[in-house]
Amino acid sequence: MEAFFQKVDKIKPVFDITYKVVLFICKILLVGDILITSMSVAGRYISFIPDPSWTEEVVLTFMAYMAVLSAALAIRRGAHIRMTALDNYLPKAAVHVLDFLSDIAVLILGFIMLTVGMKYAMTIGSKGTYVSMPWLSRFWLYFPVPVAGIAMIVFELEVIYNHVKALCGFGEEEKKA
Repeated sequence: MEAFFQKVDKIKPVFDITYKVVLFICKILLVGDILITSMSVAGRYISFIPDPSWTEEVVLTFMAYMAVLSAALAIRRGAHIRMTALDNYLPKAAVHVLDFLSDIAVLILGFIMLTVGMKYAMTIGSKGTYVSMPWLSRFWLYFPVPVAGIAMIVFELEVIYNHVKALCGFGEEEKKA
């Protein structure tokens, strides 16, 4: 069994790279949001700085990407919102089972976000355009949902694998105890 975990542990760099790529995308989107918003606000008060009509829609689209992608990042770090008020009163085994079940539910949500989100992006999104940019499809406004679904699936698979590994006595949780 240990050999199996050692082989699977070799794909950890894939999870690390995925995390770094998604984090980098979020950073770029944040910088873009700040620059575009700054230009838009400055353009309202300084006459020689342009205030294009597209800035609000682009900023909102960037925010949609950042919101769902940063939520996916939180999965890997275990930083997402969760109910822990009763953890001290429950047996450790029950807490581990509940954590595992919640991660399975989030994995299912990731698949739903991927499939339904892509369906919406391809149907509803492709039929409309941005008001200020009629040449740009609203597909890009709906696309963050399936992208985040993929990221959630990747990070949840790693979390669930770590649960199984710990359950078998090979996880970092077991070694620390």
